[in-house]
Amino acid sequence: MSIEIQNESGVDVDCYALERLARHVLDEMGVNPLVELSIRLVTVDTMTAYHERFMNEPGPTDVLAFPMDELHDQRDDADDEDAPPTLLGDVVLCPVVAERQAEPAGHSTEAELHLLCAHGVLHLLGYDHADQAEEREMFGVQSRLLDSWAAARRR
Repeated sequence: MSIEIQNESGVDVDCYALERLARHVLDEMGVNPLVELSIRLVTVDTMTAYHERFMNEPGPTDVLAFPMDELHDQRDDADDEDAPPTLLGDVVLCPVVAERQAEPAGHSTEAELHLLCAHGVLHLLGYDHADQAEEREMFGVQSRLLDSWAAARRR
């Protein structure tokens, strides 16, 4: 599993923890270990530009997900050493926006970045929250993954 993290945000972020979290999410979701994932941490200005360009919405957002290769059932290939690598896509995070959201949410900026990273990876895996049923499913999976991540970190 190849996970590349680029911190272009100017904010000190524990990129190693983000990488471990992303790996945890992919492992827990049964994704083929040959996937490639990119996580970019960007400035507010960059996130604003992406949000306006790709989502046609004003201002910055906290996380964007850009899927690359169309996913086939990764679970079917999980043990297939001959399966080709799949470029899962890019998760783009804005630490400054995460920091603004963390306090009202009642947790640390790091916890908010972890939530957003898991959320972005789930979007790359095909989850969405366009309607109430999808939102319940996605947020339920997200909560389960973050709980198992927290438990794994305590060990």
